[in-house]
Amino acid sequence: EDEILLNPHTSFLLYRGLRKINPSPYLFYLKLEDEILIGSSPEILVRLEDGIVETRPIAGTRPRGKTEEEDRALEEDLKHDEKELAEHIMLVDLGRNDIGRICEYGSVEVYELMVIEKYSHVMHIVSGVRGKLPKDKDMFETFIATFPAGTVSGAPKIRAMEIITELEKTVRGPYAGAVGYFGFSQNMDFCITIRTMFQKRNKLYLQAGAGIVADSVPEREYDETINKAKGMEKALEFFRKGYFL
Repeated sequence: EDEILLNPHTSFLLYRGLRKINPSPYLFYLKLEDEILIGSSPEILVRLEDGIVETRPIAGTRPRGKTEEEDRALEEDLKHDEKELAEHIMLVDLGRNDIGRICEYGSVEVYELMVIEKYSHVMHIVSGVRGKLPKDKDMFETFIATFPAGTVSGAPKIRAMEIITELEKTVRGPYAGAVGYFGFSQNMDFCITIRTMFQKRNKLYLQAGAGIVADSVPEREYDETINKAKGMEKALEFFRKGYFL
């Protein structure tokens, strides 16, 4: 939480800075009645295009290296981390289950498994899951079947959300929700609201998280949340110094 005087004009400058510092597949500036979302999310929640449902779970993170050699070493470490790989496979399976509830039987496939995607401050393990939507289902049912994402809730999903409600001291607000659109042609595309700043009146909220499993090391999970927030923090630092004015 950070108190900073913002108006719609200056908050848009903050968005422009975030877009430059942390370019991502999903970039958005969403002004609501008295709230603004400023985001650069790397993660799709669900996409429906021409009858194909797609999700791309992200689980497994390392910071970017300061040199190419360090970057490669961190990538190799991530690729061979048994805890990260097990967590990722669990969440891919949850993604298959989510879209399997809505897609035609036998059509769900993992078309990409455990590739490394690199962003400005972190790298992630990412997989792709897709299936064919039957004619009697629509985009709204597709959204309901996949929300919230397993990567920001857990498995089994309902019990994980109950535990989150018990343990987290503050409400998440827009964090870990979804931003996107429903189209007139029955296409839709939503991302997960991570790497997202939330402005309400003159307060700006930055939120980041990490997935917790039985063999998680608390210090490493904490470091992961810090690394995920670095792009937003850097954009805010530049904004304070007037670099985007």
